[in-house]
Amino acid sequence: MSTAEQAAQTSRTQGVPEAYLPAPVAGESGAPIRNAKDEQGKKRDLSYPPAPAPLPFGVPDNHTHLDFRDGSVHVTVAQALDAANAVGVPGVIQVGCDVESSEFAVRAATEDPRVLAAVAIHPNDAARLAATGELDYAIARIEELAAHGRVRAVGETGLDYFRTGEAGRPAQEHSFREHIRIAREHSKALQIHDRDAHHDVVRVLESEELPERVVFHCFSGDAELAKICNANGWYLSFSGTVTFKNSHDLRDALLVANPELVLVETDAPFLTPHPYRGRPNASYLIPQTVRFMAEAVGAELEEYCGTLAANTNRVYGEF
Repeated sequence: MSTAEQAAQTSRTQGVPEAYLPAPVAGESGAPIRNAKDEQGKKRDLSYPPAPAPLPFGVPDNHTHLDFRDGSVHVTVAQALDAANAVGVPGVIQVGCDVESSEFAVRAATEDPRVLAAVAIHPNDAARLAATGELDYAIARIEELAAHGRVRAVGETGLDYFRTGEAGRPAQEHSFREHIRIAREHSKALQIHDRDAHHDVVRVLESEELPERVVFHCFSGDAELAKICNANGWYLSFSGTVTFKNSHDLRDALLVANPELVLVETDAPFLTPHPYRGRPNASYLIPQTVRFMAEAVGAELEEYCGTLAANTNRVYGEF
């Protein structure tokens, strides 16, 4: 390796938590590994970003996927939480997308007190499972898991019109309504996945008897949808996308959102905040997004962290 290459390698790894440094062997078996290319087919930088400065007050990550790997780095739940704790992220909500990942979420929450679980069938998986006749079984298993005391939310569920076409939409809506019922009957929060489906998500929510707490995970709407959330007492969870340079609608939404309804998440390993967009994400990067949000709304950082933490506790309860 040349001197220039060594310098570049040092620059990429400086400040990165030890657990997230490149592994010596790529492609270990285990959890899913994300693609080395982005949706535009461009090669991704698979190195993890440096850890930001710690927050002055602890703020949980209310939506992450610890079972998803990125590149060759394999990080345990404990290692991920240790890295997060070091920068002021005291705990996480581990979110399921199918039966397997939901079972993982329950195990993780049972084994580590810094983890709470959310369980669900993702809307895109709902359409796929309906086509094979397995959806009702999967929903029944989610309902069994939802009864666990460490499960504090049913999600991520909702509608996704970006990846699923017209034929799969009835199955998505059926699954969404069943998840709403499960959340309500088990007194859990509802975590919503809403992609290119704002109108229909609101339509379904307005037509159902809802649980007390409803969260728009990775909020992707504009100021008008934020006002609808305000009026209904629905929580808006902002991810690293709010920091993207072209996310003007999201920033407008943040400005009008009721501060008592705002949450923050990573959706790791996806949606890494600016200036690390496209690189792997992890819960230890929550401070990057929180600082951006506080500055955007003109809030003092420690007070803003306290508000986010109180909101999170109100939705999911104590860890």
